[in-house]
Amino acid sequence: MTPAARLAAAIDLLAAVEASPRRPADGIANDFFRARRYIGSSDRRNVSDRAWGVIRQRLRLAWHFGAVGETRPGARLLVAGHLLVAEGWVIDGIAQNFSGERFCAGPLTEHELAVLKKLEGRPLIHPEMPEGPRLNLPEWALPGLKARFGDALAKEAEAMEEAAPLDLRANLLKGTRDLVLAALAGEGVPASITPLSPWGLRVADRRPVGATRAYLEGLVEVQDEGSQLIALLTDAKPGMRVADYCAGAAGKTLAIAATMDNKGHIVACDVSATRLEGAGKRLRRAGVHNAERHLLAAGDKWRKRNSRKFDRVLVDAPCTGSGTWRRNPDARIRTNARDLSELVLKQAAILDDASELVRPGGRLVYATCSLLPEEDEVQVERFLQRHPDFEAVPVPGLWAGLAPGVTAPVEADCMALSPARHGTDGFFAAVMQRRAA
Repeated sequence: MTPAARLAAAIDLLAAVEASPRRPADGIANDFFRARRYIGSSDRRNVSDRAWGVIRQRLRLAWHFGAVGETRPGARLLVAGHLLVAEGWVIDGIAQNFSGERFCAGPLTEHELAVLKKLEGRPLIHPEMPEGPRLNLPEWALPGLKARFGDALAKEAEAMEEAAPLDLRANLLKGTRDLVLAALAGEGVPASITPLSPWGLRVADRRPVGATRAYLEGLVEVQDEGSQLIALLTDAKPGMRVADYCAGAAGKTLAIAATMDNKGHIVACDVSATRLEGAGKRLRRAGVHNAERHLLAAGDKWRKRNSRKFDRVLVDAPCTGSGTWRRNPDARIRTNARDLSELVLKQAAILDDASELVRPGGRLVYATCSLLPEEDEVQVERFLQRHPDFEAVPVPGLWAGLAPGVTAPVEADCMALSPARHGTDGFFAAVMQRRAA
């Protein structure tokens, strides 16, 4: 593809994302390229990078366009504006790539040219920008993020703009971490050991691993180091009964199965049959034999039948995903204050339901991929107030027995990870134990 054709494809991809603001952009991109198999891998990467560059700066671009009187810029103007204020292009160069030739975007209209001329010379981060767009953070999330980070917010916001690393988890059911390192290196994928997770590997240049023999044979799984630490904190041991209550595609179920050495019983629960179907494929590839899947549905009596029968219950609750914004930049603009309010209520209800499964002396682990206290510490505090038969188990006290020789990542009772402080996505986890009868 010519550079102009790539640019036109990026506009089409961005238009598809803008047309479905509530749908995750990566799913839209998958459908987009599946329908255009003629686009080769290098072109696909170029098109994706350009569209994702605009999405990453969408809040700032909206402010710039609003400042010059353009309140509803379309995909064409968004891409052209990004080229101008973020990539340093000049208007003539942009116009040449909107040539109208075959496979290229149509010529810039008089209106589009007029808007671009108003944007010309403006820096991406403008001195008149309010705090939200200046930090590239949505206004509705600022109070919670300020409460979390205080004076360090600007540093964390900067880290959330960086590309996320590719983290892998060595599957200890099939080999040691050193064995997996060697297997990856033999396939031309050098990796390093992560500083916190005893199973983690980090691939610096994000080269694809999905086609490697190590991945196809289940030696590794793609999983952020922070997510691995949540599975670690679950502290599931061989012979236990464990419920992964919001299992999704079973990423943490897989890690927990390895800590149990395939002994005992895990139930991966979810409300989505599609996600559980995907989980089945991953469980088979990883060689997990002690897990079953259960679809949670209205009127389901499974929870009542299994009341107080589990040693460990993990609730990886649905959340705003604010901790994953460096990885999923579209979530900054897909989520809003109403979503946060609804999710807080849903999280509380899920916690109450899942807690029924925990036996006396057993543990409930609550986790999110959120940086907002409303979804994290506040949620835990309210749960403990509603359920005096549970008590908090401080993370630092657990850590020494879970990762010997590795300093605990936090000093507080709960684990709150962030991109700038820990190099992981933003994750939260709290461990609570039901008092013995």
